[in-house]
Amino acid sequence: MVIEESIVIASPLDKVWNIFTDLTCWSKWNTVLEDASSDSLRIAEGSKVRFCIRPFVIPVSVEPVIEEVVPGKKITWRGEKFGITARHEYIFGETEQGVTVVSRETFSGGLMALSGILFSYGRLKELTLKVLTDLKEMAEKPEEEGEKD
Repeated sequence: MVIEESIVIASPLDKVWNIFTDLTCWSKWNTVLEDASSDSLRIAEGSKVRFCIRPFVIPVSVEPVIEEVVPGKKITWRGEKFGITARHEYIFGETEQGVTVVSRETFSGGLMALSGILFSYGRLKELTLKVLTDLKEMAEKPEEEGEKD
């Protein structure tokens, strides 16, 4: 199963990148991936990120490992829960309108046949779009309201 969403953010790439990779400010803008923490203050290759997501009522704690960081371009992390492996890519690109951010999450594993019981495709798609919308709202705030570069 693959869930892919994208959004255009009317803000400079460095601002969008800095907001997304600064784990200390996730609680200010990210309403989906709650209680984010890590061994480092920023998203960095090889580090683990811990957060809680609520696909339904019950929260699910996740601890993906950051596999790849290409500054200003791409972040990839991989995690496993309930016998399902998820590989999540965030791809950043500059356009005339601002920054396009693509979120692509690929799920695999033996329990994927039961995934409809654990996770709803529609709900996961909705949460993916919400993370992108939250990022857009934060990055498009005027400097005094949003994060400083």
